Amino acid sequence: MELSKPVETLTGIGPKTAEILKKYGIRTVKDFLYTLPRDYETYDTPTSIAKIRPGKVVIRGKIDALTSRRARRRNLSVTEGVVRDETGMVKVVWFNQSYRLKQFSKDKEYYFTGNYELRNGRYSLVSPSAAEVADIDLRIGLSPIYVAHGALKSHDFRRLFNNSRDKFNQIPDLLPSVKSGTRKKALFYAHFPNSLDIANKAREYLAYEELFELILAAKLNRRENDKLRAKAIPFNQEGIRNFVQKLPFKLTNAQRRAAWDIFKNMEKPVPMNRLLQGDVGSGKTMVAALAALEVILAGGQVAFLAPTAILATQHFDSLSKILEGFGVHTALLTGATKKKPELKKQILNKEINLVIGTHALLTDDTEFANLQLVIIDEQHRFGVEQRQKLLLKSPHGLAPHLLSMTATPIPRSLQLTVFGDLDVSILNEMPRGRQPIETKILAEIETTEMLYPKMDEIMKLSPDKKGTGKKMHGQQIYWICKAIDDGTVVPNQNGAASPQDITSVKKRTRRLREVFPDKCIEFLHGKMKPAEKDAIMERFSNGEIDILVSTTVVEVGVDVPNATLIVIENAESYGLAQLHQLRGRVGRGASKAYCYLLTSGDMRPSRRLLELEKSNDGFYLSEVDLKLRGPGEIYGALQHGALDLRIASLADTKLISRAQKDVTEFLQAPDDMIKYKELMSGITKYQQITTLN
Repeated sequence: MELSKPVETLTGIGPKTAEILKKYGIRTVKDFLYTLPRDYETYDTPTSIAKIRPGKVVIRGKIDALTSRRARRRNLSVTEGVVRDETGMVKVVWFNQSYRLKQFSKDKEYYFTGNYELRNGRYSLVSPSAAEVADIDLRIGLSPIYVAHGALKSHDFRRLFNNSRDKFNQIPDLLPSVKSGTRKKALFYAHFPNSLDIANKAREYLAYEELFELILAAKLNRRENDKLRAKAIPFNQEGIRNFVQKLPFKLTNAQRRAAWDIFKNMEKPVPMNRLLQGDVGSGKTMVAALAALEVILAGGQVAFLAPTAILATQHFDSLSKILEGFGVHTALLTGATKKKPELKKQILNKEINLVIGTHALLTDDTEFANLQLVIIDEQHRFGVEQRQKLLLKSPHGLAPHLLSMTATPIPRSLQLTVFGDLDVSILNEMPRGRQPIETKILAEIETTEMLYPKMDEIMKLSPDKKGTGKKMHGQQIYWICKAIDDGTVVPNQNGAASPQDITSVKKRTRRLREVFPDKCIEFLHGKMKPAEKDAIMERFSNGEIDILVSTTVVEVGVDVPNATLIVIENAESYGLAQLHQLRGRVGRGASKAYCYLLTSGDMRPSRRLLELEKSNDGFYLSEVDLKLRGPGEIYGALQHGALDLRIASLADTKLISRAQKDVTEFLQAPDDMIKYKELMSGITKYQQITTLN
């Protein structure tokens, strides 16, 4: 079987079905085969309705009296019905699943699996899965339950896999370290298990395959990096000590450790490939300044790449002040920089030894005489090709040292697999004076009574003493919205919300202007032109805007110490890591800071919101996020490209250890990789998204 063929080559998958599958990333035969069940159900012993008790139950019956209504709170639809068997009847309810109205026929029998629990003073079967009795083959043992993909529900996937059942025997093996036929058996029993134990063993093998590919890619990246050569930069003890002693503040122990790691790396003739990760406000820029000074004192040049012009300007302002008087000549290079040809000539002539800029640094006519260190802030915002373009600007035959920075804390288990042997420094201490941000979950219906008075209070407080804006009257507020325009459909943890449920940036701005008519309220979003965005952020930084209503475009942005309150609307629709990043927009000054998480609907707050409410520790939250969401989504926030681990759990340390051992053995005979073309295809994909340089 050719796994790379289009999915429509499989029996029973026509153009319409293929189109739906492709919308969800299922494009090839391999994609389809690896769309594993999310769970398994057994229907051989359903409970009669007369005998059901609270907890998980399976019942068999017919359903009628289906209705759907809007709940009192905006962001929720409720679909209800009655299931009957020979012994009685039970109420069944689904939230934000209005498609259930068209799913059932009154004349057919179904299995319903879900929790029988007390809600609003009455017992109901809550959000059960449903399978038509005629579709279930009880001889199989377990019935797989698949995640719905648009119009394709679980029973549709069962039918499609049954159509391709005879194809599984043609699946080739992927890994050299297993017995022949292992993969085809694992995939077959993942879809057609005789028992839960068999299903779990099948999934364990497929998880092992994923980890093997990922770890192999990371180790190959390290091997390739170690073949390169860089300028060895001796540690300048006197120069660095002099600089640190003149700082107006004391470095944290974490900053000192990270700087020492960098100095030791750069003493070697192999290019440093180090990731500096630290929570928002942990002092990464200061560590970058130490690294830059070390290189410049040795006669080299440094390029500092930032994702936005306003962030580049902020780094330029702070670094030029910090490094002033130490022989550092700093320049700012962005799209708006005037007299670019003259500045680029100065860079080539070594008159400038620290260049801070945006994508303008990547142009072919930006040349360096002696580039020895590249620093990339929020490196995930740049693609692999963009990063490599800057790295190629070093002297012929030498690669520059690379320091990549991220404010998204990476779980330890993700470091071990995704980044392999990558050098990682962690800033897990906060500089003195940083206060924890007080976080509170608030139901949307409480906005008028509880939130608006708090906002009014914040805007009347004296500006934070760190603020420099000339026009500041009070402290400032961020308000984060999910959508730009009205009528946008945005999914949340309860299912797909209807268009009127999501308040857009523009609509929220109109409402807030009605509530606070004497305040300056503006909006910001990603579809605005770069010059417009920069102008808005500059006005906000200067204190001219009281409330900035924005999408997540401000997730990584300019430092505004005077912003002390952030409101995140539809908070349940964001991941934990992103919520923590957004929260980090405030609390950057000396004043007390607050974060309000607005929830919609009548569901209880999710675990991730409760975790965010109780903790400000980004590293703790990253571990929680890994357990709740899996590595793919977290890694998507760290770097371009999707990690896309569909089966493996990075909490499975035993399986990780086994895969690492087998990868090490496999690499003893690298020529064998030529024999495994499919394996190398997967490795190439993982190498592109796990490399920093």
